[in-house]
Amino acid sequence: MTMLQIRVEEELKTQATLLFNELGLDLSTAIRLFLKKSLQVGGIPFDVRLSENVQKAMSAIESMRSKSEENGNSKMTLDEINEEIRLAREERKNIR
Repeated sequence: MTMLQIRVEEELKTQATLLFNELGLDLSTAIRLFLKKSLQVGGIPFDVRLSENVQKAMSAIESMRSKSEENGNSKMTLDEINEEIRLAREERKNIR
């Protein structure tokens, strides 16, 4: 048998140890179970997903990117964008 060392936050280790002890396992056994199950299923044995908020943010960014490409301004520099904003504000002032 070989030794495996990992670094985790102390609080994470404490909480995990307490949880696994309640399940009748020590931390080493729980980690071995995780590794064995990973091999059995050919990957991480649980879903690994982005949070709903991150998914929404990524979707919003992609939507803005698409609209920018449709409007022909996806290649604009930050200075060009700021100048357009400045001009639009000037125009709005003159309309009032």
